[in-house]
Amino acid sequence: MEAKTLGSATPRKPVLSVSARKIKDNAADWHNLILKWETLSDAGFATANNIANTKISLLSKDRMELESSSPASDEDAGKVHPEYSKELEMLCEELQATLDGLTKIQVKMEKLSSTTKGVCELEDYHYGEESERPLLFHTWPTAHFYEVSRQLSAMYGKELCLKRAIAEELAHATDHGLTLSYLSLWLHQPYVESDSKLLLESMLLETGHRAL
Repeated sequence: MEAKTLGSATPRKPVLSVSARKIKDNAADWHNLILKWETLSDAGFATANNIANTKISLLSKDRMELESSSPASDEDAGKVHPEYSKELEMLCEELQATLDGLTKIQVKMEKLSSTTKGVCELEDYHYGEESERPLLFHTWPTAHFYEVSRQLSAMYGKELCLKRAIAEELAHATDHGLTLSYLSLWLHQPYVESDSKLLLESMLLETGHRAL
């Protein structure tokens, strides 16, 4: 009798368990993807810094040799340091590889957001117009997980676009101040807002990845 009562009291438990497990897995994936992003972003900054230093050195040597050369040799000024051109090309390829890695991470972030939206839609279908819905974990309604995922995904999407623009412009920049601005933008990631860590940590806390 007792077993029958328990069974009839929780007919929707399997659906909720699957949803909760998916949300918890997504939270862990967010944590891992952001860690990978930061590692790649730091590596990209080191490469970008090397590009800037190589470019500055190349321009400085070209300027010095132009000042000391005769007019007849001016046309060869751009060919004086082929080794620097090769090094610059290799560094730009390295930075592009980093951008490719960041792009893959951001695509996975988009998929996490889409998956979380799917969980919300499943819940909407399951409960319909019912306003009282059981929480999957502690205090967050399911829709809040999607809102947090959507915010994080948008932040990193904008940041990726910025990094692409920096990579395109950096090797061609001739102004030292502008080059430093590009490097600063890459390092400080202005589109990854200050509350992004709070959003992530709150999600990890809510799903049990962090102890209450």
